[in-house]
Amino acid sequence: MIFIKRILVILILFISIVLITAYFMPKEYSVEREITINKPADSIFKYVRSLKNQNEFSVWANMDPKMKVHYRGIDGMIGSVSSWESDVKEVGVGEQEITKITENRRLDFALRFKKPLDDTAVGFMSTEPISENQTKVKWGISGAIPYPTNIMLPLLRMDQMIGNDLQKGLENLKDKMEKK
Repeated sequence: MIFIKRILVILILFISIVLITAYFMPKEYSVEREITINKPADSIFKYVRSLKNQNEFSVWANMDPKMKVHYRGIDGMIGSVSSWESDVKEVGVGEQEITKITENRRLDFALRFKKPLDDTAVGFMSTEPISENQTKVKWGISGAIPYPTNIMLPLLRMDQMIGNDLQKGLENLKDKMEKK
């Protein structure tokens, strides 16, 4: 009986330490990547504001050629939605909605993931002219992981996991834009 009590006390202490640690750990993540593209900012912005065009350079959209995609609203306008369904775990099921447009500068969107995880995030794409024919394009995603599961945030390495896909997507965008 003493052995069981000791195991129980150790288990309670372990759980308490995990919960206390999680309380002080960060709950939010933010990942951002950028690239320079040799095209004018307005032509790049016109291209990336279209949700249909985003599927042409997005790493996630290209992971599953059988992915089902549906669009609602006027593409490239506030309120337009792109939803997807895929059996590929890294793609899953979700939707992206344009929430704000700063003309020729920035596109903000909401991301709603349904499978494999039920989660939300926000993202943006921005264009900043460097010169007449050169543009800095940024792509970012941020979100929050609720307590106590936020204890996993350092292990998930969101900056590396999401960042690598954002960077590859930006490289795909650069290739597409500079070939036009």
